[in-house]
Amino acid sequence: MALFQKPATTAEEVEQGRPLDLSPDEVADFDEKTWYEKVYRGDALPQLTVRAVVMGSLMGFLLAFTNLYIGLKTGWGFGVGITACIMSYSVWNGLWKARLVRSPMSILETNCMQSTASSAGYSTGNTMVSAIAALLMLSVTPDKPVGQHIPVVVLVSWTVFIAILGVALAIPMKRNLINVERLKFPSGLAAATTLQSLYSQGGEAILKARALMWAAIGSGLTPVLMDLKIRPEGKSRIPLLPSESPVLNFLPARGVHPGTGEALAPSDWTMVLDHKLVLVAAGALVGLRICISMTIGGLALAYLVGPAGLSTGAVKNPAAAWREIGVWLGAPMMVGSGLLSFAFQWKSIVRSVRGGPQAANAFIPPAGVEVPNSWFWTLVAIGGFGIMVIAQLFFAIPWHLSLLGVAFTYLLALVACRTTGESDITPTGPMGKLVQLTYGVLIPQNATANLMTAGITSGAALSAADLLVDLKSGYLLGANPRRQFVAQTFGIVAGTLASVTGFYMLVPDASALLGTAQHPATFPAPAAQAWLAVARVFQKGIGSLHPMAQDMVIWGLVIGVGLTLLEKVGRGMRNYLPSATGLGLGLLLPFPYPLSMLMGALAAWAWVKWDRKRADRYTVALSSGIVAGESIVGVLVATLNNTWLR
Repeated sequence: MALFQKPATTAEEVEQGRPLDLSPDEVADFDEKTWYEKVYRGDALPQLTVRAVVMGSLMGFLLAFTNLYIGLKTGWGFGVGITACIMSYSVWNGLWKARLVRSPMSILETNCMQSTASSAGYSTGNTMVSAIAALLMLSVTPDKPVGQHIPVVVLVSWTVFIAILGVALAIPMKRNLINVERLKFPSGLAAATTLQSLYSQGGEAILKARALMWAAIGSGLTPVLMDLKIRPEGKSRIPLLPSESPVLNFLPARGVHPGTGEALAPSDWTMVLDHKLVLVAAGALVGLRICISMTIGGLALAYLVGPAGLSTGAVKNPAAAWREIGVWLGAPMMVGSGLLSFAFQWKSIVRSVRGGPQAANAFIPPAGVEVPNSWFWTLVAIGGFGIMVIAQLFFAIPWHLSLLGVAFTYLLALVACRTTGESDITPTGPMGKLVQLTYGVLIPQNATANLMTAGITSGAALSAADLLVDLKSGYLLGANPRRQFVAQTFGIVAGTLASVTGFYMLVPDASALLGTAQHPATFPAPAAQAWLAVARVFQKGIGSLHPMAQDMVIWGLVIGVGLTLLEKVGRGMRNYLPSATGLGLGLLLPFPYPLSMLMGALAAWAWVKWDRKRADRYTVALSSGIVAGESIVGVLVATLNNTWLR
């Protein structure tokens, strides 16, 4: 087949690209044979076109910055598929109405665009906010107080090979998990439903697009006003407006300043109000339970754990308590909870390893539709070999151990993809920790190997799961999976360029992640902090930690496991228990982060109670616009501050 198709040009061809009369919910119940008879649109309908890939690459390039920015802030990444669909549909139809393009995109073209954008904006930047950021912090020494970045060529190659391995691993799983077992993949269903709605109800799309656009413009002003250092003050420059205020100083605080002996204020424990909007929007997307749990964790750090650490000497600077002692309670809490939750997925694990049963008279799909196994072997060879070479040359990981990491990745990607299909949760965090524990035993003193092998697994597994989510969306709309796979692969290029460029722009050195005596960390990078904590324990041994930190590790594991067991045993108790993940993150972040996210979650909850219809229509669009606007402008502002205005 030709690589690219020609887009529709005549009115008849445009009409053929309209949505099916069948809804995605109806298609989800069809068996594979019925799908081919009633849903599959054939190869003649344009879907993989140059314009779809270009638009998806542009959207993904921009949205990659948003996930990198928010990931370094909070440790979270948000799927970009629905946002890309709304933005692309609105932009392209605007161009068509202005007669700048010859025809509108078909629904399957926009679906291919979404695959490219999702690959670029979501799956390629995961390693930057975890393993790569942790490696930069690990490189800090007395001789290199701000650490040292790995060479850009190495980082680009590493990111590309991991992404290639990830999309390859999804190939042998696709037909069984999507066609035969018909797993839900809720995000894929949501994306397909969104596309069906956009093409059936254009007015709805316009309303959401306007909301997203105005939210992006409004939030994009905040970095310009509060981060861009353009106002002269003495020999330095400061922003026009402050980015935070100590409005919580009316509350009591615990502890005294270690240097002066003066009583501490809440702001000394980072209990301040952040004036920007991106974390508020993130909280609206994350939900109330997680955000309440994060706030509880932040309060526990300020009023219990931090003051206790200050009195024992485990905490030297109250403003850095989240990094000096909070990480040793929060990270084990997340590790214990994540690994136990992962173990509770044992049925999915068994089904993943065994594979789904195939009847002797199973349906045989037509040739040229499904992705062939030859592509799997070729891409695994390219991705796996590239990873092994870089691992040995630049990270001092013996080739046989990196080969083990690639094989381990395949098994865990099976589990990740099935778990995503069943629950919409990709457990990359717990899987990364599992690999860290494995390599902590195999090569305990090599913290670099510990981080980078875990980065292989989490990055490739996320890429594989993301591809299957997109293929599920295409399946529900009648798309050709082979062409959609090609579109997803093209997204790797744009995503790598954006993620690597953005990482160097936002994090010029380790001080952006660790802070200095004069300035707090710009990006706390909680995911990287948790990975780094595990790697350091294996590198130096738990005995090298402060005695209180050692106690916190044990308590963190106990609390994380205990909360997870309570959730499992008492299902009705879940809504009344704090989330172990949320508590852990609250301990790993400065207090403005959980506070702002709680404000967003409360606002979203109240809106649903007040006007559910409008809340359902606009919450995702407004939140996505705020995240996109502030993140993209924030990257540009950070670049200016680190270069011209330095």
